[in-house]
Amino acid sequence: MATDIKDTVHAVEAVAVMRLLPARPRLLALGEPTHGEDLLLDVRNDFFRQLVEQEGYRTIAIESDCLMGLIVDDYVTSGTGTLDEVMERGFSHGFGRSAANRALVHWMRDHNATRPASERVRFAGFDGPLEITAAASPRQALTALHDHLSAQVPADLLPCAADTLDRLLGADDRWTEPAAMLDPARSVGQSADARQLRLYADDLVTLLDSQTPHLVQATSREDWDRARLYGRTATGLLRYHHWMADTAPNRMTRMVSLRDQMMADNLLALADRGPTLVHAHNGHLQRHKSSMRMWDQPPVEWWSAGAIVSARLGERYAFLATALGTIRHQGVDTPPPDTLEGLLYALPETPCLIDAPRLATTLAATPPATRVSPYFGYAPLDPAQLAGHDGIVFVRDIPQT
Repeated sequence: MATDIKDTVHAVEAVAVMRLLPARPRLLALGEPTHGEDLLLDVRNDFFRQLVEQEGYRTIAIESDCLMGLIVDDYVTSGTGTLDEVMERGFSHGFGRSAANRALVHWMRDHNATRPASERVRFAGFDGPLEITAAASPRQALTALHDHLSAQVPADLLPCAADTLDRLLGADDRWTEPAAMLDPARSVGQSADARQLRLYADDLVTLLDSQTPHLVQATSREDWDRARLYGRTATGLLRYHHWMADTAPNRMTRMVSLRDQMMADNLLALADRGPTLVHAHNGHLQRHKSSMRMWDQPPVEWWSAGAIVSARLGERYAFLATALGTIRHQGVDTPPPDTLEGLLYALPETPCLIDAPRLATTLAATPPATRVSPYFGYAPLDPAQLAGHDGIVFVRDIPQT
């Protein structure tokens, strides 16, 4: 068995990944089983650098706020701002505090500094403006979309004036109320103002689409792409707030599904622009249904962004899951030898790349057990899903901090 598994192992290199795939994917996604471990991000950085330099990928997208990501993109492409400012204001979920994320942004800026625009690497966040405890106000996205359109189309085509949006939006803190995550009555998402805003947002996005020939000519494809991002984000946030205010038993399922739908829409837009590298939690990128237990609620299941994108793009989407041996500072010790992680832990190479479909065939007669994690922030791989991954990047140990 050990010899058979070793036959599926490769170095984590761009050339090795491309040999596993039937064609160069438009979206090449690398997942992680837990957040906050810079060693995993160091592996990502080295791997993504190779793919940029050897395979021509021109965008790096990570699981972070899509609007904040514009700040990072402006910095890496044109030097706008400072690195300190960008790390503070350009990332959500606390990811700007990561030394590895800082190293990635620094490398991207250096890489782009002497290159023409066509060869520069772009940065994108592809998550919605959502945190685990709250969702952002739709103000930034909705007003930016309105501003873009009002500067380019006759006023009588706009569904409303800017001050009407401002009045309906009201104070931002009524949208960002943390208690609304657990108490629908604290959400503004189904108020009369929110319902009217959803209609205006839909009309603004429709106007943007109908005016595409004029807008691309009058401004630029870049400005049009950014306006489309504002439109997706505004409508997505208003839907999310609507379901946050709902009392249906499937409320949480609706919310997590909407989040991944927003992610998928952003990834598909990036794929339209060019070959893109993606990094996020395995649960957002896998082809199978994702599941999660939140607080004392029953588990929720939903189709991840990766599953949605894979259904749309077929072989133009590829997914590499990352698996881990130990995270001892979180109480995740040596995996049992009969688990998938335990079998991989016996390999001498780390990090290494595993041919997942081939490994699934090798293990079909004696399927490994599913590892149980003592740490809620780490999700072991499901052995039953192996054949649905294009590869596995295995990292043996996260060092003690």
